[in-house]
Amino acid sequence: MAGVKQFDEAAVMRTALDLFWRKGFAATSMPDLAEATGVQRGSLYHAYGGKDAIFLRAFEAYADRLLGLVRAALDHPDPRAALTAFFDAVISNMTSGEPPRGCLSTRTAVEAGGPAVQDRIRRWLAEFEAAILTALNAPPMRGLALPPPAAAELLVTFSRGLAVMERVHHDPERLRQTARSLVAVLVP
Repeated sequence: MAGVKQFDEAAVMRTALDLFWRKGFAATSMPDLAEATGVQRGSLYHAYGGKDAIFLRAFEAYADRLLGLVRAALDHPDPRAALTAFFDAVISNMTSGEPPRGCLSTRTAVEAGGPAVQDRIRRWLAEFEAAILTALNAPPMRGLALPPPAAAELLVTFSRGLAVMERVHHDPERLRQTARSLVAVLVP
């Protein structure tokens, strides 16, 4: 029947996400996506319109999952424990996979996809910061060395820097130690 997808869209999106995460946005081509997903290139274009659209659709699952992890990690009454859990979640996310895949959002931001992709990365970073700020504004999180808005911005920026350091050093324990140092500064 014309117009009916002949593939499992959820499986295609999972595979596409994994490919973008492993190879990066810039290095992933439509032929790569077709091969990895087992869906012909023409069918992918027809269903989604191109690489940017496939990325954006696949990225939504990544963004939702990571924001959920961040919110859960920060949902702790002790600020030091909450921030440590936050960094553990972020570091685990970027060091998962064999070999580790790094941070999809940071990698994509640096690779400069099309305007729609860059806009989505900016919006995701704003959502990421808003989730952190919500947690930092909760009464148990009072007493940080910075006001919550400044601390939230610092945590987003620092976590993106950790993503770069993961690509350079491939050492999760080094990342955790660096994160613990920032937590010690933020929670005197």
